Amino acid sequence: MSDLTRRIVVLGKTGAGKSSLANTIFGETLFEIDDSANSGTRVCQAETKRVNGTKLMWVDTPGFFDTSRPEEELKSEIEKCIEKCAPGPHVFLIVLKVEKFTKQEKDVITKIQQCFSEEALKYAIVVFTRGDQLPEGMTIEQWVDLNPDLRNLVNKCGRRCHVIDNIKWKKDQTDEYRSNKFQVAEILKTIDRMADANRTSCYTIEKLHAAYGSWANWSVGVAGIAALVAIAVFVAKK
Repeated sequence: MSDLTRRIVVLGKTGAGKSSLANTIFGETLFEIDDSANSGTRVCQAETKRVNGTKLMWVDTPGFFDTSRPEEELKSEIEKCIEKCAPGPHVFLIVLKVEKFTKQEKDVITKIQQCFSEEALKYAIVVFTRGDQLPEGMTIEQWVDLNPDLRNLVNKCGRRCHVIDNIKWKKDQTDEYRSNKFQVAEILKTIDRMADANRTSCYTIEKLHAAYGSWANWSVGVAGIAALVAIAVFVAKK
């Protein structure tokens, strides 16, 4: 294991369990947990601490993909989160729950790819919370493979996925797999491998700016399509 600080940016929708995941991995309450429907924090928060001998810089992004946020505010917050861990993160953690993969979750993944480009998935690990919802005797990989959309996402992330339960797996478990101690160790191993592999090729601010260009083109394209649809509807009514 090297002395390299592992720079991590955590992504996901409000309520996915991002802050609880951080507290579980660090073994203490460093990030405030807001259980309300609306995110109580709208800015990035960074903490640096050693876990099992590994130095982690953790950038939490609560409320990052709230649909109510103006696009320019979202872009500004994205840039801040990358700058907080300059020259850039080694790893993105995409946090989802073990539950039905709805349109809302799909929209979050689409937004991540729009904001950071699909290249960001090369640096990503998918971490599922609410592990108690995982069927007995099933691994998270087996559960993921039951859903084509989830399987496609995890495949794009190099089949890197883990599961944790921020509440019910804190106590000693007879099943080692359903233990936070075991799962945290596995997550840290994956982070270590990725950080060492991405030592000289982290996700930089330059890559973000390149993604912004694609995002701008996408936004203009969507706006153009919307305008054409509006014109067509107007003409049809005349």
